Amino acid sequence: MNTYNQIPSLDLHDFTSQDINKKQAFVKKIGDAYEKIGFIALKNHGLNETKRDLLYGQVQSFFELPLEVKKKYEKPELNGQRGYISFGREKAKGYEKSDLKEFWHFGQELEQNDPLASEYEPNIYCDELPEFNKIGREVFTTLEETGLFILRALALHLNLEETYFDTKVKGGNSILRAIHYPPIQTEPKGAVRAAAHGDINLITILMGASASGLEIKTRSGEWIAVTALPDQVVVNIGDMMSRLTNNKLHSSIHQVVNPPKSEWKKPRFSIPFFMHPRSEMSLNCLPSCYSETKPKLYTDITAGDFLEERIRELGLKK
Repeated sequence: MNTYNQIPSLDLHDFTSQDINKKQAFVKKIGDAYEKIGFIALKNHGLNETKRDLLYGQVQSFFELPLEVKKKYEKPELNGQRGYISFGREKAKGYEKSDLKEFWHFGQELEQNDPLASEYEPNIYCDELPEFNKIGREVFTTLEETGLFILRALALHLNLEETYFDTKVKGGNSILRAIHYPPIQTEPKGAVRAAAHGDINLITILMGASASGLEIKTRSGEWIAVTALPDQVVVNIGDMMSRLTNNKLHSSIHQVVNPPKSEWKKPRFSIPFFMHPRSEMSLNCLPSCYSETKPKLYTDITAGDFLEERIRELGLKK
């Protein structure tokens, strides 16, 4: 299988246009990219520059708050799924050293009559920054809609009904994560900003970070730097989608490496949207993705049970 040495760029307008040829070409390109490298860069994704800059400004203001203020919003009983998660709490699966980051989680908000309303952790609101949660929620909604279009393209690539994922992700346990990688003050001693890992969810939509550092591992084992233009987001396959498709769609291992020592004093901000399905969604391998010659690689499991398993592995839940 040929692999890419850089992530391909696509235009979401090609999929949403009324031109059937453009739509079919988009489905082919995104399917090919996700089978071979697991990442794309996407323009015309629905998030405008004003909204993006406003969120980044609010995120920076939050992380500049005194630690004792931020700690007010850290609720261990929420298992790291909502609110503030302090520096050094999260480890990548299989790693002893914690990542060099702190972050905040904006989560899904459901109608009271939704059967999952009592299952998801409640959102936390920052009293000091009234616009913080407001703009976070707006961006969450925008990227959720973008993610739905991508899932529709993937459904077509997998020979499913275009709307196959719609009801499975509507009200899903998705998370918008605002990450702060603080300046590095002393020798990291083997710790990195984000150790090599695969994402848990179906797909991840990453807004442009404030500094470089993201690298992905290709199927051939090479590490390549990920770059996207200012008007693009980066979208990658997560482990849930890889599991569902028996690794047909590739969840690439990726990491955020430490900057050169001359740039240690420079912080980094990053905002990924992790698109999750509803917890009852089955992640059992799609029948079209396995056969006698290509047996199932994974045991059957629901999205909720898989998420619970991974939260424990990350050290966010005992």
